[in-house]
Amino acid sequence: MGTCIGHVHLKVADLDRAIAFYADVLGFEVQQRHGDQAAFLSADGYHHHIGLNTWSSRGGTPAPRGHTGLFHTAFLYPDRAALAGAVARVIAAGIPIEGASDHGVSEAVYLSDPDGNGVELYRDRAPEDWPRTADGSLSMTTDPLDLQALLAEA
Repeated sequence: MGTCIGHVHLKVADLDRAIAFYADVLGFEVQQRHGDQAAFLSADGYHHHIGLNTWSSRGGTPAPRGHTGLFHTAFLYPDRAALAGAVARVIAAGIPIEGASDHGVSEAVYLSDPDGNGVELYRDRAPEDWPRTADGSLSMTTDPLDLQALLAEA
């Protein structure tokens, strides 16, 4: 196995609020919790894909626009139906959808977590379906995604 990204660890203002978003809305499972200071969540029983902590951020506010930092964390769902289910839960929770794009290689929906961190929910198309140029190079796009057609698969 090659090198890959193992997890993201986020500073949050309110641990319970962050857990509610990542567990109840996005569907990750709490693997371990350290009181009101930290929690580790994952998919499929892994030790953790997401770390959340309030060690230096309890009650904090999101960074203002125009500052450097995390653009978004992307969560890959196994198929279109699973992505549709996650997006349906986001909408049911009253969380605004900020964008939805068809990138040719993937379908992606963009939103923010309760602390203002960008979140991308996406599913990949099979590599043989990825758009390519005449010389075989990858040709990703950013076209509008039909959100209603996606949700019909939830």
